[in-house]
Amino acid sequence: MNNPRMIFGLLLAAGAGWLVYLLAPILTPFLVGALLAYLGHPLVTRFERLRLPRSLAVVLVFLLFALLVAALLVFILPAFQRQIVEFAQRLPTYFDWLQRLALPWIEEVTGAELVLDMATLRETLQAHWQDMGGWLKLSVEYTMQSSLRLVGWLVTLVLIPVVTFYLLLDWERLLPKLLALLPASQQPRVRALARETDAVLGSFLRGQLSVMLALATVYATGLWIVGLDLALPIGLLAGLLSFVPYLGLITGVTAAGIGAYIQFHDVQPLLWVLAVFGIGQLLDTLWFTPRFVGGRTGLHPVAVIFAILAGGQLFGFAGVLLALPVAAVLKVWLRHLHERYVAEPPARRRSTRRAGP
Repeated sequence: MNNPRMIFGLLLAAGAGWLVYLLAPILTPFLVGALLAYLGHPLVTRFERLRLPRSLAVVLVFLLFALLVAALLVFILPAFQRQIVEFAQRLPTYFDWLQRLALPWIEEVTGAELVLDMATLRETLQAHWQDMGGWLKLSVEYTMQSSLRLVGWLVTLVLIPVVTFYLLLDWERLLPKLLALLPASQQPRVRALARETDAVLGSFLRGQLSVMLALATVYATGLWIVGLDLALPIGLLAGLLSFVPYLGLITGVTAAGIGAYIQFHDVQPLLWVLAVFGIGQLLDTLWFTPRFVGGRTGLHPVAVIFAILAGGQLFGFAGVLLALPVAAVLKVWLRHLHERYVAEPPARRRSTRRAGP
């Protein structure tokens, strides 16, 4: 390898990874703040177009964030917890249905003999789920056991809004300053790479996440209208899994169908469940995806899953937050390297290989 720039780039990437590994315990508030600032920046820009000062626009966006968090804590989390408790209490009913109807039907269709120790499985799950109703209380008690851990959580909760506010306020000034640190000859290329990275990352974070939240809202509301007791968790799960094509739909229809049949003991509610998910898919095709994502090419679902799992395995929670930005940067860089390789004359490629070690 006789390219000094490539060697320097690899060393720089290795050094950055090692630095992230060392600083992972304290990076969480800064990464969360940077992510929130990235998501809120377009909204601040829209307010600025209404001739509002940037500081006032940032305050308005901050108030919107605060209202969303308050709604999550006051309305959604208690309802979610309540429905999870109901699910835990109904586990015996689900196991009885599985043993009496589902397993015999599967054996009849497939011809395979299924042997499951339902009693042991039921006892094991009930032992782990019976206290699910107090999962928030247990989390708080676990945090309170260590004063140092409690202080760390409090510092993180205080730093996140502070970092988000100042990044939003100075976003337009920070990026040119960072770009000015590079050599003038490299600035146009880095600016182009940054613009493409923003397009790739934004198509997922701002586009696909909006589609996921919209579908989760449609599914949860529709299942609630149908009368399904587990409407909120099933709707949220189906919406959040929708970034993988058909996974959210299949998961939601299966879970909601089983839940509706066990709850109502009738086939008609299954038709309403199918109608809810059919309307959700119709809205996704005709409005959600064209409106929020459009023709932008983001990250492949498999790449998203791998990046999040790999980031969490290597760097913990900080790695999970960094996974998607790093994956977007790698995608853009690899595409540019491939384009340069394809555009390079074949004779030059052969001479480069002959001149190699």
